[in-house]
Amino acid sequence: MNDITFGTDGWRGVIADDFTYDSARRAAAAIAEVFAQDCEDGPSGKKLMVGYDMRFEAGSFARAVAEVVVQAGFEAALSNRPIPTPGLCYCISHDDEAVGGLMLTASHNPSAWLGIKVRMADGGAAPSSFTDRIEALLDNHADDTKAPARASRSEADVAEGDCVLQSSPSSPCRSVRSHASAVFSVPATKPGSVIETDLIDTYLEGLRDSLRMFAPISKDAASRETEQLALKVIVDPMYGAGQGYLADLMREQGIEVIEIHADRNPGFGGLHPEPIPPWTDQAAEAVIEHDAAAAFIVDGDGDRVGAIDENGAFVSPHRILALLVQHLVEDLGRDGRIIKTLALSTTIERLGVQLGKQVDVRPIGFKWVYEDMLKGDVLIGGEESGGIGIADHVRERDGLLMAMLLLQMMRVRNKTLGQLVYDLEDQVGKMYYLRRDLKLDQETAEKFRNELVHSSPTQMAGRQVVSVDHMDGLKLLFDDDEWLLLRGSGTEPLIRIYSEANTPEQLDAYLDAGCAYVQGQP
Repeated sequence: MNDITFGTDGWRGVIADDFTYDSARRAAAAIAEVFAQDCEDGPSGKKLMVGYDMRFEAGSFARAVAEVVVQAGFEAALSNRPIPTPGLCYCISHDDEAVGGLMLTASHNPSAWLGIKVRMADGGAAPSSFTDRIEALLDNHADDTKAPARASRSEADVAEGDCVLQSSPSSPCRSVRSHASAVFSVPATKPGSVIETDLIDTYLEGLRDSLRMFAPISKDAASRETEQLALKVIVDPMYGAGQGYLADLMREQGIEVIEIHADRNPGFGGLHPEPIPPWTDQAAEAVIEHDAAAAFIVDGDGDRVGAIDENGAFVSPHRILALLVQHLVEDLGRDGRIIKTLALSTTIERLGVQLGKQVDVRPIGFKWVYEDMLKGDVLIGGEESGGIGIADHVRERDGLLMAMLLLQMMRVRNKTLGQLVYDLEDQVGKMYYLRRDLKLDQETAEKFRNELVHSSPTQMAGRQVVSVDHMDGLKLLFDDDEWLLLRGSGTEPLIRIYSEANTPEQLDAYLDAGCAYVQGQP
């Protein structure tokens, strides 16, 4: 049985337990082989980029993976320092020789975890059809390869030192071979080399280019933005790969920035690097302490965004996506479809109706948003965890760009973040949202995940179920746009319970009922 599986966004495991040098090399060999299958003239001369975040030993693991990529016949472009996932994705998409990449990260997971995200030639997440082929190779040829010698560590790689309440695209190269005939062992091609390269500068210039592209259409709005409003903000990279970069970009805009959690700390100071409460509480405290206008927060690998308003209140990803839609359409004159994943607020649909924009709902996981981006005509896409992307920048989430656009909206409209949220809620109504995670053993979580697709309760929390949706788990819809969603995590042995309601009391009732349903209580 293969112990390496790819969930909603890559494979993740606990360092030194599930995620070891041997397992990372196995995964890298299978990933490289699938990429090689899709190269019409073989992997020679083609490039796979490898990046890594700030986690323990991530740089050393990245070099080990890059060496496997080279043995598979590819050139490996290894980032010479930690890089946000969207940075790696941007660099892949702007290099004609790159057919994809591997990002060593566990994203928002706790510090004990590490993983590998696979990215395609356009920087987007590998679709299920691609990762299924990786898993098939691992299943069929688990013992066919032996690990090369352990990678050496550079000086830069050495680092110091049960229920949680939380808020098929085209191949990079056309293939003429069937993956069924592929051999998992290293192909007999002359290997290239691991080339350490600075990818960060390319990414930062790409962010600047995108900000120039997303310029206000109104002369009045543009003039207001150039007034250089006296703003002071908090930037919190959560000890992750975005540290330094987002703060410097904002300083370039004339903003006074106080950056927290920006030192090398692979243990994340006890935080989970996920930009939702309670992990955003210290950023909220910093806003009050420094009398700041807002806090902008990105997760461990920089692809998710969170925010705190001037009163220290958390601004949820639901509101962030809605604000960005308003900004793109009303201030920047952009057009296209809005893609939201299943657990996002119904206020997005309300806003779409008001703005005359089509809103399409997809399963949870940005890879589904990515597949819509491949079809074209997508303005913006987002998921409930704070992953939001704009295809005109790169077909991937980018927490740094979204933070910059939120800041731009504040300056264009000459309003605080809290005022923008108040205006939004006045326009589309106020809903209350929360998520709870129930940690179960792997077998129980998998059993319940399978049972969810056959469940159709007619009542929950004393309310009549209006309709049932099995797009991703079990979603129960009630009157007045209220809903409850139960689904298994794609990356951890968790059952996630999401809900949105018109009052805090009804929200708690739905969440309590969802937890009881998972635990088999009446």
